[in-house]
Amino acid sequence: VSICYRQKMRRGSVRALSGNAFTCITQEIRSNKGVGIIMLNRPKQLNALSPTLVKEVVQSAQALDADSSVGAIVLTGSGDKAFAAGADIKSMADLGYMEAHKSKLFGEFDQISAIGKPIIAAVNGFALGGGCELAMACDFIVAADTARFGQPEIKLGVIPGLGGTQRFARAVGKARAMELVLTGDMMSAEEALRRGLVSRLVPQADLLEDAIATAAKIASFSQPVVGMAKTCVNAAFETSLTEGLRLERALFYSLFATKDQKIGMKAFVEKTAPEFVHE
Repeated sequence: VSICYRQKMRRGSVRALSGNAFTCITQEIRSNKGVGIIMLNRPKQLNALSPTLVKEVVQSAQALDADSSVGAIVLTGSGDKAFAAGADIKSMADLGYMEAHKSKLFGEFDQISAIGKPIIAAVNGFALGGGCELAMACDFIVAADTARFGQPEIKLGVIPGLGGTQRFARAVGKARAMELVLTGDMMSAEEALRRGLVSRLVPQADLLEDAIATAAKIASFSQPVVGMAKTCVNAAFETSLTEGLRLERALFYSLFATKDQKIGMKAFVEKTAPEFVHE
């Protein structure tokens, strides 16, 4: 088994993949909470993103997305120093243009945004370069109060290539994103919260369990409804207001054809807890 492969197991509450399915991440499922956890596991490299690591994150996320026992996913990094401190520069330093282009370097990254179930990035420590881009590709970020964010690619003679110029600007505004991309400076956790890059800050020691608790709350609701809510919020950033409102209304109406709408509204009227069947 690879030294990168570690998986915790707790009787009755955690399922882990058997064998050496992954080399640079770990995956577990907390079945009692309906939560899947993906952990970047290259601590000596501060969880730097290699092509293999990105492929494994996508494969794991797709597997969890297809698992009916999982309602939400948490993505985090091993150790206290970094969520992911950038891309693995050693693996890219000698590449030529055609090698990068033909191999579609990090091309699998785009598939993260196609995952239907919500993904929460639990950012511990540095989230720089590709690490910041990976966090921003998730649905929202919960960060430790020690977290630092940035796109320092300019210092390496390149630019962000996994969404840093696009998602960063949408999250914090053009002016601040432009400054950070052009200077390579970092943003503190407090500023990230103030500018809306992260949803909230928690003490580093509580980060993972806090993110899991939030994911468990999401997983307790109807999975089809959660998926539609995610689709509508994402549409607000990719369509006009008129088109977004039209999509929202159409999906709202469609939910009256589901069992979970009947269950949820009946439970509300009867003042009982709904037991959704995800249909």
